[in-house]
Amino acid sequence: MHASSRAAMQESRASLQQHTGGARSRTRGEQLLTLADELYAVAHVLDGQPSLRRALSDASSRPEDRAGLARRLLAAQVGADTLAVVETVARQRWSRPLDLVEATETLATEAALDAADARGELDGVEDELFRFARIVAGDDDLARILGNRSAPREGKSALLDRLLTGKVSPVTERLIRNSLTSSHVHNAENEIERLSTAAARRRGQSVAHVTSAVPLTAAQEQRLVATLERIHGKTMGLQVQVDPDVLGGLVIRVDDEVIDGSIAHRLDEAGRRLAG
Repeated sequence: MHASSRAAMQESRASLQQHTGGARSRTRGEQLLTLADELYAVAHVLDGQPSLRRALSDASSRPEDRAGLARRLLAAQVGADTLAVVETVARQRWSRPLDLVEATETLATEAALDAADARGELDGVEDELFRFARIVAGDDDLARILGNRSAPREGKSALLDRLLTGKVSPVTERLIRNSLTSSHVHNAENEIERLSTAAARRRGQSVAHVTSAVPLTAAQEQRLVATLERIHGKTMGLQVQVDPDVLGGLVIRVDDEVIDGSIAHRLDEAGRRLAG
């Protein structure tokens, strides 16, 4: 996002936070889940109607006029909290109309994570997201279908229903379905990994994505966490993937930093030196 859209996102997020605070409880979690559902629905409408998102992001019209348009269109369709957030989004100055859609999707995701927090399910949601990302990574056909931006949303949604219903928490189901049926997603595994990382950060953790040739023992994981926390100076969580192709050692990624200590990498480096 350009500078104006980043500033607009900050204002929109502040509006969301006014409606997501309060005590943690299952009832509060259900309210926040409804807020997330409605924001996702608004984002899908905006995504499918270019003329509407242009009207709601038209910098030549007054902010209150744009908010009034949102109110007239949505007042009978969504709750008061959702309407207040969308009106705030419409008042902002966006660099391009598509930023309005992506911002609404982001707010919906944050509301869903707030719901998981209120329900005491953040740990479980993070784990379910990570496991589903591994399922997608291990199935080329599934990854291709879910990452196809031109595939019909209804078809993707039906496929995800079969894969998720009754197998994951309601929050995880909503996060995955709404994210992967967005027209902006082109890599399903990366998108789910992004959601898992967002859940971890909501718990105050950074995430180290670790690839190992064999499963790590609990003691090995504890030592690795302690080392990474000492290096990065913050609480770390591990997401471990087993891949025999690395042969031995570890590949560790924290944000954009990658430490490749695998035997496969060392052999590749040695081969290049010999070839040179």
